[in-house]
Amino acid sequence: MLRTGLLIALTTATVGGAITGSGVAGAQAKAQLEAQLASGALPANAAPTTASTPEQLAVSAHLSKRGAVFYGAWWCPACQAQKNLFGKEGAAELPYVECDKTDEGRRRCVAAKIRAFPTWELDGKRLEGVQSVEELKVWSGYPAGSAKAN
Repeated sequence: MLRTGLLIALTTATVGGAITGSGVAGAQAKAQLEAQLASGALPANAAPTTASTPEQLAVSAHLSKRGAVFYGAWWCPACQAQKNLFGKEGAAELPYVECDKTDEGRRRCVAAKIRAFPTWELDGKRLEGVQSVEELKVWSGYPAGSAKAN
């Protein structure tokens, strides 16, 4: 019952459109992701295949170090789109919580009151929907002009 309720709530929130963002590069990346999601070209289990850039790796490490949490589900195309913005290695380093493979993950997401996928949480603040790398940098206090995470 817990799993079914969570799936229904999160599927409804995700289908409602959770891709948000700002900035020219972020807007372009999101437009591509929205087109892929709408066309079905990005299946729910599409793992990142491109190599990560140094910036993607640094931002991923910074998010982990800061204590950010990325809540998602294996079947969620928007979550896979979020991971793809970090490349293969960067995605593997993201502070990710899988909300639908284990009872532990489901309990953690219910306790965190996750309403939509993906959801980012840091210092009591949340972002819902796919976020550009630039948005996550600003949101998490990534040092401007820094090539490395602090």
